Amino acid sequence: MGIATHINPESLHSSPFFSQAVRVPAGADTIYVGGQNGVGPDGTVVGPGVGEQTRQAFRNLVACLEAAGADLTDVVRWTILVVDGSPIEEGIAVFGELWPDGAPPPAITVAMVADLGPEGALVEIEAVAAVVAERTRTAE
Repeated sequence: MGIATHINPESLHSSPFFSQAVRVPAGADTIYVGGQNGVGPDGTVVGPGVGEQTRQAFRNLVACLEAAGADLTDVVRWTILVVDGSPIEEGIAVFGELWPDGAPPPAITVAMVADLGPEGALVEIEAVAAVVAERTRTAE
């Protein structure tokens, strides 16, 4: 798992889907992944449902993370945008399916929006990941 510390104060609600706060130590490399919609390689939305679009957005996000030398468990923060009126429960179910068992979840912000740009897009996910800095990685 990542280098971050996941913080869930006892005085706050606990959820298996998010951490209340995440602390990243100095010297970590930070990877910022721009908003990923549920679009395929041709740029078109993969389907009409929140679940299938969330699954594709995750695939796109993983591709970006892997290209940067990270994986899902290195994510310390999500921002998830969902078109207002969409069944967000479908997206949460996909998160539950795809998030590795036992890995502490990242901090999260979910916002309902009027539109996301690509025709038919219902979900957009951006991420911030933290990994051991390259200079530290090569020293080990």
